[in-house]
Amino acid sequence: MKSKPKQIKASDLFVKVLLEEGVQWIFGIPGEENLDLLESIRVSKIKFIVTRHEQAAGFMAATYGRLTGKAGVSLATLGPGAANLVTAAAYAQLGAMPMLMITGQKPIKSSKQGQFQIINVVDMMRPLTKYTHQIVDGRNIPARTREAFRLAQEERPGAVHLELPEDIAREEITEEILKASYSRRPIADNKAIDKAVRMIEGARSPLILIGAGANRKLTSNILEEFIEKFQIPFVTTQMGKGVVDERNHLYLGTAALSDNDFLHRAIDRADLIINVGHDVVEKPPFFMHYGDTMQVIHINFSSASVDPVYFPQVEVIGDIANSLGQIKRKLTKKKNWNFAYFHKIKKVFDTHLKDGINDNSFPMIPQRIISDVRRVMPEDGIIALDNGMYKIWFARNYPAFYPNTVLLDNALATMGAGLPSAMAAKLVFPKRKVMAICGDGGFLMNAQELETAVRLKLDLLIIVLRDNAYGMIEWKQRIDKFKDFGLHFGNPDFVQFAQAHGARGYCIKSADEFFLQMQECLTLKGVHLIEVPIDYVRSSELLNKILPNMTQKL
Repeated sequence: MKSKPKQIKASDLFVKVLLEEGVQWIFGIPGEENLDLLESIRVSKIKFIVTRHEQAAGFMAATYGRLTGKAGVSLATLGPGAANLVTAAAYAQLGAMPMLMITGQKPIKSSKQGQFQIINVVDMMRPLTKYTHQIVDGRNIPARTREAFRLAQEERPGAVHLELPEDIAREEITEEILKASYSRRPIADNKAIDKAVRMIEGARSPLILIGAGANRKLTSNILEEFIEKFQIPFVTTQMGKGVVDERNHLYLGTAALSDNDFLHRAIDRADLIINVGHDVVEKPPFFMHYGDTMQVIHINFSSASVDPVYFPQVEVIGDIANSLGQIKRKLTKKKNWNFAYFHKIKKVFDTHLKDGINDNSFPMIPQRIISDVRRVMPEDGIIALDNGMYKIWFARNYPAFYPNTVLLDNALATMGAGLPSAMAAKLVFPKRKVMAICGDGGFLMNAQELETAVRLKLDLLIIVLRDNAYGMIEWKQRIDKFKDFGLHFGNPDFVQFAQAHGARGYCIKSADEFFLQMQECLTLKGVHLIEVPIDYVRSSELLNKILPNMTQKL
């Protein structure tokens, strides 16, 4: 005899479905419309992490997704809570980070409160997500949730959203759970592989460009094997940093400055770009032009978005690691390849990167700060960068040794994500050293999460670079010869600010103190904040003097 289906509350079923998807944590701030779901979470194995702002919860969930490949989950109530997730939704969507946002809503079957706090959250999320849906029947929870996770995690990853109204969460329904189906990403066509092989073998000076897509699926092993076997030099985009160990003698730099940097000189001399994991959200380090002799092979999970400055001659579409493996097996190393100019660039660039690393001026310049951070951090240590002028310097001057050890946002490039991202990284990798690096402007956009970090007993180091201004925009303002206006502000006493939140604060008074203070903090438990005065003007002037002199040697 067939047993009678078990009845269960819809919110309980929702949590069971989340557990089936492997959810460990939910980050967020609930409201009264979420109380049934909150109770279901309370009695489950999922840990609910209360943050101090929904935006920070979204950043943490997105970073969890970035580091694991599984959708991180954030929770908010209706109206203002849901609206506070908008920036995090865009952050995850543009940055290709899998994230599920769950928001509450007033009862939809019988509402007695008019339009109080009600906005159309589904319509608000539609342009910012891969999928958004209001659950109108508890029986649809398994299918809608499975679809949300599938879309969030498959290439290209991104943000998804589900709205669970209060009355739907309380429904009694039949317990059903959908298992994830088995699937494999498609592999590239043999003819495309063969065409790519012929192009590489026929090139004079091929160059590999590693983009964000290569970082998402951990293609580092096959890329390192490919580069080691054929000795083809490589460059990276900012979100491609660390896919291949940047101590490699064939690494020519990361695209950080807009143009005229060393890697741009290499690109100008290349007759073939092997573009691995290209993502259009990042500023491209090269532009194609009609009639150019340089050709491009596009190796990615999806086809190229063709426009006037990007129209590759060959597209190898499929799993990136598989495509590289196929090309590696068929490719023959050619004696006609000439990398002499690339090796010369490498030698000059390495010399240039040493400039300023021992500069004792105070406030400190970025070159010294970056050198000290790299010296103090372990090989697998993770730095999470907020957004500002220093991000460009770190992308350019800080060598990454492993994938996802430099967490920066070169997609939405929003301020305020540095601290929450570092917190998520520490949760995912509790045994690794993690450092948040923020400007004074970006830090104060989510500085309230200091309390969350302390409450979670995280061992975390936060560097706040103080210039009392929105430094990136000030730099642009100066370049474009505008008057100095509208970019300066005051700051709190960051030492006392940290202490008020239960952390420990320090303010260095000389350049030599910085390394020693970081070294001490990384051996201690708890949350530590170091305030570092920074001078961008001197560092930019130094670069403007060095680049022309160095490039003349090429």
